[in-house]
Amino acid sequence: MLSDIELPTAIDVSSVVGLIAIGIFTAQILLGLLLSVGYNPVRKFPRRRVKLFTFHNWLGYIGLATAFTHPLILLFSATAGFRLFDILVPIWSPTQPFENTLGAIALYLVAFVVITSYIRRLYAHHTWKRLHYTAYAAAAVFFLHGVLADPNLKNQPVDWIDAEKVYVEACAVAVTGATAMRVRLKLKSEKRKLKRI
Repeated sequence: MLSDIELPTAIDVSSVVGLIAIGIFTAQILLGLLLSVGYNPVRKFPRRRVKLFTFHNWLGYIGLATAFTHPLILLFSATAGFRLFDILVPIWSPTQPFENTLGAIALYLVAFVVITSYIRRLYAHHTWKRLHYTAYAAAAVFFLHGVLADPNLKNQPVDWIDAEKVYVEACAVAVTGATAMRVRLKLKSEKRKLKRI
């Protein structure tokens, strides 16, 4: 009976870790948007002191580590044929070079956001804020990578209604919708300021 259980392959584990990374980044961006509008958890839900900024930062660190682990797992696959060089510079990877390059670009963008946030005290606030907008580019590229890449590394066409793809698409819609709401609030706020002048 136990011998009939099929263990997941390194490719399967890598795919799941990638989906976890996308979930973490989605939560982090949504939390960042809440912080940007001055959300106060003491006055609103959950009516408790919660260090949202600290949680937001830790999600960034955990997300970066998870996203970095995602391709490294492929080194343990007997069938994927990835070398460390293929992971660092995936344009020459043995399969899906375009999709993997998108993933690497997204990873490097997230690393840039996390590092510049960690040393944000070295910059003026408005400079750091501009650098931090790179998170949106990273999210867009991560979502694109998640949708286009074949999780089995077999270069199959995209199945838009596959559960994994729907999950990535839902994360993209959530971030896009929340970002649109944030931009709308910002524009309303600026209009009010102009009327007062």
